[in-house]
Amino acid sequence: MTDGGPDTRVVAQIARAKEILNAHPRTRGLTASLPQADTSPLRIALLGPYSAGKSMLIAALRRLPAADVEKLVDAAPRTQVATPYPWNGVTLVDLPGTLSGDEEHSAAARRGVRGVDALMIVTTSELPGEAETRAILRALDADGFADRSVVVVNKMSAENSDREVILDEIRKRLGPFADRVPVIPTDARDYVDAANEPQLTQKQRELLVAESGIDALAAELRRITAPGVEGVRPKAQAYELMRVLEDAEQRWELDGEDLDAAQTAKKAEESISRAKEAVIDALERESEIAASRIRTAGGRAADGVSEKNGVVPVDIATAVTGELIDARTDFDVRFSASVRAAFAALVAEYGEGVPAPEAWVNGADAPETTLAAPTESPYERAIREAAEKAAKVGAKRLHEWLKKVASEPGEAAANVANWLNKTRAGQKVLNAGGKITNGVGKFKPWGKIKAGEKVASTAGKVQWAIAVMGPLTDVKSIVQDQSKRMAINKRRQVLRDHFAEVALRQRTDLTDAGERHLSEWITEVEHSLADLTHPGAEISAAREAALEEIKSLRDEAEKLARPATG
Repeated sequence: MTDGGPDTRVVAQIARAKEILNAHPRTRGLTASLPQADTSPLRIALLGPYSAGKSMLIAALRRLPAADVEKLVDAAPRTQVATPYPWNGVTLVDLPGTLSGDEEHSAAARRGVRGVDALMIVTTSELPGEAETRAILRALDADGFADRSVVVVNKMSAENSDREVILDEIRKRLGPFADRVPVIPTDARDYVDAANEPQLTQKQRELLVAESGIDALAAELRRITAPGVEGVRPKAQAYELMRVLEDAEQRWELDGEDLDAAQTAKKAEESISRAKEAVIDALERESEIAASRIRTAGGRAADGVSEKNGVVPVDIATAVTGELIDARTDFDVRFSASVRAAFAALVAEYGEGVPAPEAWVNGADAPETTLAAPTESPYERAIREAAEKAAKVGAKRLHEWLKKVASEPGEAAANVANWLNKTRAGQKVLNAGGKITNGVGKFKPWGKIKAGEKVASTAGKVQWAIAVMGPLTDVKSIVQDQSKRMAINKRRQVLRDHFAEVALRQRTDLTDAGERHLSEWITEVEHSLADLTHPGAEISAAREAALEEIKSLRDEAEKLARPATG
């Protein structure tokens, strides 16, 4: 063997195939079919219909005496196994005839093809029919014998046989292989008669031998086998390895309980995937909507900047604050609805065992634990005075209450919620979007603890909105600017940029928080369905891993069997 040569590589591929096939009971039995290290003489099989004269060709090539010829010929078509005959340093393998009507013969012929190095494809001057032509093309193409074959057209001395017409028709039926595969016209009976018929003259014998084509056939066979075992067999073994690996792929076609289990697992996987995709779609859509509303609110604030003093009027600032809160609240409602819809779909398919998702708590862009005390700008002063009049609580104290509600859900949140809901101002703040109260002093029927959680979430949105609105209270940027108009335009652009940045950050934060929430629930769902899906998932995973390894090795074997041409 030559290091790194075809023989070395195919031996390594066969060893790897043995490991792959032995790894699972489904394919373990195929290891016996793998080609083995073999330095025996090259094997050339004769493939063709039972009446094509294969045995007579062997007799002619071996120059058998008349008695031995009759014994050999009488064996067909009864022979159901491949029969070897030595010739010229190689082994001729007489395969059972195909198209005999005996399926055992055809199956034996197919098995015989898989164990040889080259082929003599034998047909006759009567020309191959459709079935025989398909068998020939299969041997040349799928079985890989195109460069290791010779097509023998036997019985060419039959009456009414036009040699050139027949050979031309044979080449047409070979299609793309017509220029790759030599076609040799023969008449084995003529050759045998020339050697064994005592009444023939020497000139007649020489004529029969010359026209029989046996010498030309022998020369072609010697050409095919000239590279020797190391030159021919690795390619034959690579093709046989490919065929065994194809058989292995077929062994992984699931059926019965394995198929049912795999289909069940796949169905559950697809259902969970659909539920997940639906929520992800809603998450991406609603986070973008929320971001768009924040940008729109920023544009409204910017457009509302007073040209007199650069301040955003209180009514516009109040409306913008409400829009910010509504944007976050509406996102929560719609995202939660998408998760609940996904949950309902899975429950409808797999029953009450599907775990319910945890309530969505929007922690995106959580406010700081402390807020800077409001400045005494005209805007802040107006807010503070309005709050004092409406609820006898200053803006600073309102900040403190909001922080307390946002950071201490539970009893503290519920107590604060009760307190806030006693006044119209507090009720208005908490009921942004109409999601919490049924009016002053009344909550919607969620229960006390649930109300506290909802209030805490809403308070967090209010606190976040106030933090976002901070730049509206900053009027220092217009002081000592080049001109009043430039100062106002700059003020507006700063506000637009600020809200655009907030919108981008909110979209990212909402998406990340939503994906974490979804991932945690999906993990719980998968765990709850494990008993149903595990058997099928296990066999599917084993199948996928095995097929991946088989395909990878088959691709390598194909490169050796069909080297790329430059």
